[in-house]
Amino acid sequence: MNPLKLLPEGTTLITVFAAILLTLVAHILARILSKKISGLPMVITALVLVLVFLFIFGWDYDHYYAVAKPIFDHLLGYVTVLLAIPLATMNLKGLPIKKLSIIVIIASLVGALLPMGLAYMLSLSHETILAFATRSVTTPIGLSIAEIIKAPLALANLIIIVSGLIGGTLAKILFRSVNDDRAKGLALGLAAHAFGTIEAWQISHTAGRYAAFGLAVNGLITAVWLPIFLASLF
Repeated sequence: MNPLKLLPEGTTLITVFAAILLTLVAHILARILSKKISGLPMVITALVLVLVFLFIFGWDYDHYYAVAKPIFDHLLGYVTVLLAIPLATMNLKGLPIKKLSIIVIIASLVGALLPMGLAYMLSLSHETILAFATRSVTTPIGLSIAEIIKAPLALANLIIIVSGLIGGTLAKILFRSVNDDRAKGLALGLAAHAFGTIEAWQISHTAGRYAAFGLAVNGLITAVWLPIFLASLF
C-alpha cells in the first residue's frame, strides 16, 4: 500500500518533508545527548524533543502525527527486514544455540501469555486481552498478528509502543550489574523489541546484534504459535 494515500487530505510534500525532517533531527540530537549524558534514554529524549519542536513551531500534534505516521509505519516494515543484516554478521561459533533457542521460546510464551493472563485477572474485555497478546513483538509483526486474531489495532499498537518505551528506559538501571553485552542485547530485543534494539546499539555492536536476533526470532516464533493457540481457544 502506498503510504501517501493514507495522508490527510490537502497534505503537501513540503509538510511531509517537514515532518520527516523534524523527526530525524530529534533522533540525531537525542543520539548525541545520550552519548554525552550517561543514563539518558535515547528514545524518550527523542520523543521529548519532537514535542518541544512542535511547541516551538506551533504545529498541532494531531496533524503532525497524521502526516508522519503513515510514512514511518511504512518504513518500519523495511527496517524490520533490514535487521537480517546484523543477524548475518553474528559470529555463531561457540554460541549455545540450544540454550539460546530455549530462552527465546520461553520469552515468546511468557511475553504473550503473562500480559494476557494479567488482563484476564483484571477482568478486561476480550478485545483488550487479545491486544495484550501482541506486547512482546515489534510493531509490524504485532499489528499483523493483531489483524489475524482480530484484536483492536490501535490498542495493540499502543501496548507495543508503551512496553517498548518502558523496557528501553529501565534497561540502563537494570543492567548496572550486568557486564555481558550479549545478555544485555538479547534481553533488550526480547523484552523491548524495536525500542530495546535501538538502546542496545547505543551499548555496543555486539549488544545490538544480539538484540536484533532476539527481536527477529522472537517475532517469528510468536507469529507462528500465537494465532494457532488463540484459534484453538476461541
